[in-house]
Amino acid sequence: MTDTDLAPNPPPAAISELDRDDRLRPDFVSAVLDAVADGRDGDARALVEPLHPADLADLFELTPHERRGDLARAVTDLLDGDVFAEMNEYVREDLLDAIPNAQVADIAAELDTDDAVAIIEDLEPEDQREVLRALDPDDRAAIEEALSYPEESAGRLMQRDLVAVPEHWTVGDTIDFLRHHDELTTDFWEIFVVDTRHHPVGTCALSWILRTPREIAVADVMKREQTLIPVDMDQEEVALRFQKYALISAAVVDGSGRLVGMITVDDVVHIIQEEAGEDTLLLSGAGEGDINEPLRDTYAARVRWLVANLFTALVASSIIAAFDVALQKMIALAILMPIVASIGGNAATQTMAVAVRALATNQLTRSNTIRTIRREVTVALMNGATIALLLGLAAGGYFGNAQLGLVIGAAIVINVLVAGLAGVLVPVVLERLNQDPAVASSVFVTMVTDSMGFFAFLGLAVATGLVPLG
Repeated sequence: MTDTDLAPNPPPAAISELDRDDRLRPDFVSAVLDAVADGRDGDARALVEPLHPADLADLFELTPHERRGDLARAVTDLLDGDVFAEMNEYVREDLLDAIPNAQVADIAAELDTDDAVAIIEDLEPEDQREVLRALDPDDRAAIEEALSYPEESAGRLMQRDLVAVPEHWTVGDTIDFLRHHDELTTDFWEIFVVDTRHHPVGTCALSWILRTPREIAVADVMKREQTLIPVDMDQEEVALRFQKYALISAAVVDGSGRLVGMITVDDVVHIIQEEAGEDTLLLSGAGEGDINEPLRDTYAARVRWLVANLFTALVASSIIAAFDVALQKMIALAILMPIVASIGGNAATQTMAVAVRALATNQLTRSNTIRTIRREVTVALMNGATIALLLGLAAGGYFGNAQLGLVIGAAIVINVLVAGLAGVLVPVVLERLNQDPAVASSVFVTMVTDSMGFFAFLGLAVATGLVPLG
């Protein structure tokens, strides 16, 4: 036995939690998990207790799937609503399965309605009913109402806790109301002003209320122009409105125009991050791309697009097969052919990424589609001419065949032009058909650029007499 084996475990305070980039240090994570594995729950809790809820959520995400339950049991009293609100959804599902439904109900009761819904909506139906039964009737009614709205809609995202006052009140009435009602929400930036039908007619920032004499009517200081969010609006559209109009919070209204909730900018920041990453991953056919996603789900999300790509690749292969004699008579065609397809594919990827983003952010609409297509065609011609000149000179010089250089140069121009058109037209057409352009665009665009690249190059080689077809 060595001196190291006899050395006591370091006291919890001696281990630093975060590195210079505010990420949990590997040795800290190991120390916590080792303490749990050794049955030293007190040490594990002492290490974890100083962590911010977001860092504690990160700790669970860094913990292997099979050990999260043990860690949760060791620090169960630290798992409050703030921690679950910050947690990755797959990791959260793991933990919810490991703790009793009564504790889930206690956690949900601490949260704003939108965060509570995010936790409860992923439970199994029986567990969901048991958790809802354990909640306060008011909380249960609010969550059940939220669950009745479509997923990823404003109704799921909104908070019910807000401050609304009638338009006939004075500033003094409003201040007294805020001071004397302890049940009001504590986190808000503006007050909504409503009419007798509970329709929002304006908003007042807290700073305006504090700086205005008490006798002034709220209706005289409120801002009447406001952005109202329909309860069934998709969360991506909600995020775009917040971004476009620089909103801090916004009223959510039902079909009759009544105020039913509000959405705040902190919720929208998460949506923008999720939607941006989602579109990027869907564009590559990688599914959600979450490293905590179950292996089976990841496999299913990726393999179906690879299978689809297999069939589209057969189209390009059949074009090559039609020119098999030409390829046999000039080996240079086989050497250069992948370059044509690759350049076209990369050009299409650039255009497609821009088009998908523009569609997602409402920059590309029906009113400017033609102008966008003309722009991408112009860029494609410029790029194609540049690459064609470089590759044509290189190929003609290397193989000592000027005609071959002209053929491959022309093929590059044609394929890059087609790539530019496909990169913008395929996402636009899919969007017009109410399909997500980020999901299927890459498969179809790849088929177009590969097929056209091979056909243009080999077809021009035969048409110009560079090689015979038969």
